[in-house]
Amino acid sequence: APAHGRPPKSAEVGRGVVDAMSFAPSIGGHPGLLRSSGGLDEQRSLQSSASFLDAFDFTAIEEMDPSLAEGHRVVYDREVPFELRVQDADIGPQEVGTLEAIRCKILALGDEQCPRHCRIELTSENDLFFHYTHSVDEHGFRDMQEQQKLMIDFPDYVSVVIKMLNSCIKEPHSYLAVFVMQRDGNARLDFIQNMEYKFVELLACNFQASPEEVVRQQITFRYNSVKSRLALMQGRLQDVQALVKVKNPSLLLQLQRGPLRLGSKR
Repeated sequence: APAHGRPPKSAEVGRGVVDAMSFAPSIGGHPGLLRSSGGLDEQRSLQSSASFLDAFDFTAIEEMDPSLAEGHRVVYDREVPFELRVQDADIGPQEVGTLEAIRCKILALGDEQCPRHCRIELTSENDLFFHYTHSVDEHGFRDMQEQQKLMIDFPDYVSVVIKMLNSCIKEPHSYLAVFVMQRDGNARLDFIQNMEYKFVELLACNFQASPEEVVRQQITFRYNSVKSRLALMQGRLQDVQALVKVKNPSLLLQLQRGPLRLGSKR
């Protein structure tokens, strides 16, 4: 059985590579930053070299996320400390698990104030094949509501989960996120509050290990995303080098030989 009840690793992740994404940052007009001895064309050329001052725009990359294919929008995307436990059918869950930063992505479908569907995806940077999904609509939430005696309605569900995840980040000693995985692919996320004298379970969410095809799509997207971001940063580095070469060629030579030590005396 795969470790931690995770889906089996695929022998081939997928080789599809997203086409090169164009990146056209706006050019800032900082007249005091650049000095030009030539005409207007030369000044514009130097201003173009200063494009590294602009922020990166990864919107085009993020829109390729397969999680958005059904019309969902991302409302939360952060790493949260989880305690991972494995549950065997005969023995029960581990008493003590391993602490790991799990990326939690919450997606909502429909109106912001009254969503029709909510999906939570859990991934890990330590294991690219770790991918679990929690999916619930208003009908499914009623079952959760009855079983757990919840005092909230479905429109408030997303905001409550976000609040609990943030509490696990800000107050890890008081709020715990315990993720219990079974060998058959089922899993449960328990939000627990430490009241010092007792532990109180606030909310439980059922998860399912994602199918192999979904895992492959997600890994392919993450691979292409990193590759595209690297290409953008390499292009920005070339802009920096071109600007430094114009302003201070000797500094560029020093940078290319090795990084300068900050605060070093000349």
